[in-house]
Amino acid sequence: MRSVDSESYIAARHTRVIRMDMAKYGKAAGKSVERAMRREKKGTLRSGSGGKVTSRKQAIAIGLSEARKKGVKVPKKKAVQP
Repeated sequence: MRSVDSESYIAARHTRVIRMDMAKYGKAAGKSVERAMRREKKGTLRSGSGGKVTSRKQAIAIGLSEARKKGVKVPKKKAVQP
């Protein structure tokens, strides 16, 4: 057998090919998230309630939210289940 990445090999075998290396968000959204991550690392990123953000996931969510407000093409937020 060839030395091929198993995930991409499996995906390539099926008729409905799923691109593993495809970006989920656009470049502008990535830049917005990057800025939010830098602010989080620096300690200047704040949440909506005014508290300091210490979570990476929260920083990413804030970056995507800011991108949405600017009108950047970003997928809709997932619905939160009660």
